[in-house]
Amino acid sequence: MRSVLHIDMNACYASIECLYDPSIRNLPVAVGGDVEARHGIILAKNQIAKRFGVKTGEALWQAKQKCPKLHIVPPHFDRYLRFSRMAREIYADHTDLVEPFGLDEVWCDVTGTQKLRERGMEALANEIRERVKFELGITVSVGASWNKIFAKLGSDYKKPDAITRIEADNYKEIVYPLPVQDLLYVGHATQRKLNSYGIRTIGQLAQTNPEVLHGWFGKGGYSLSAFARGLDASPVAKQDHVAAVKSVGNSGTTPRDLVNNEDVWLMLLVMSESVAMRMRELAMKCTVVEVSVRDCDLNGFVRQRKIETPTSSSLEIAQIAFELFKSNYRWGKPLRGVGVRGASLVPADTPVQLGFFSNAEKREKLERLDKAVDVVRERYGYTSVQRARIYTDRGLGTINPKDDHTVHPVGFFNAG
Repeated sequence: MRSVLHIDMNACYASIECLYDPSIRNLPVAVGGDVEARHGIILAKNQIAKRFGVKTGEALWQAKQKCPKLHIVPPHFDRYLRFSRMAREIYADHTDLVEPFGLDEVWCDVTGTQKLRERGMEALANEIRERVKFELGITVSVGASWNKIFAKLGSDYKKPDAITRIEADNYKEIVYPLPVQDLLYVGHATQRKLNSYGIRTIGQLAQTNPEVLHGWFGKGGYSLSAFARGLDASPVAKQDHVAAVKSVGNSGTTPRDLVNNEDVWLMLLVMSESVAMRMRELAMKCTVVEVSVRDCDLNGFVRQRKIETPTSSSLEIAQIAFELFKSNYRWGKPLRGVGVRGASLVPADTPVQLGFFSNAEKREKLERLDKAVDVVRERYGYTSVQRARIYTDRGLGTINPKDDHTVHPVGFFNAG
């Protein structure tokens, strides 16, 4: 039987910000955008803010209503990447099978390692937990099990700074009473459907006939059944830390309502500048471009398109996002938020097959231009070089998407 650990850095972003500014350590802290500029969501919060009911993913103004004294700091992903890398150096001292799950979570397969034989799984997990706390100044929660799914449940079971062992002798006692949405890969839609059939706990899901689940969910039903019963056999895949970054996105509420296509094009251009620059910093390119919009009633949609040739071109990403928007939105109510995301990232040096009609020369020129602009901005500030189109609107054109807006280097909110 395998020995798998899932290690989750507690309130990762907020904890790191408190390290850089100890004066806020005992305050309710959240990492997000700018309330006054009418944009931003909660990316992470510390335990004090959590006690006020502040939730990851909610709007900053909502969090402020729950906790008026909430201290909001902007995200610094260079710091989070640095701590993520240092933490994985600690994990690598115990096993070379380390699979990232976002910046702040990993699975480690310690099966057959010498340290496991010497210490046992729970003692080994405690050694890792203590090292991270001592060397990095932040805490982690660790789940220990024989498979990835239950190890993940274990790290979520007790927080912060805790270890939960889920093995053959106790898994029914711990896992089965948990709500079905706690199971990895059970999203809101799956939860609603399961609840509609009277399945509310993982135990109820485990006891449901797999053929019945197959009838409801297709092949995914078999996976749900296996996960609930601890039959996950997926391996812990060794990956580089950069592989944890699945997507790069930039979204936020606009300084004023968007009322026509010209407004949207300008915002998409502004957002794409930040998204593409972040990808170039990571030496990555996207193979999927995604656009999201939200109107004044907070209704909206998300659309994406797979592209043939990976790109980190600001202009190309903006153009694809704009095409997606125009083909999916019919003007009614004004828009108050847009977002752009580059997803399914691949290394920038990934070989590509050029099509007969592809304009490789034009693409290379755009890439060289973007890189030249990056150098100038790195030295003189983000606003030192701007597209002329930005200056046509003094309201929307004043946004600094790189420094002011919410930049998401991970495709989901799992920062604690």
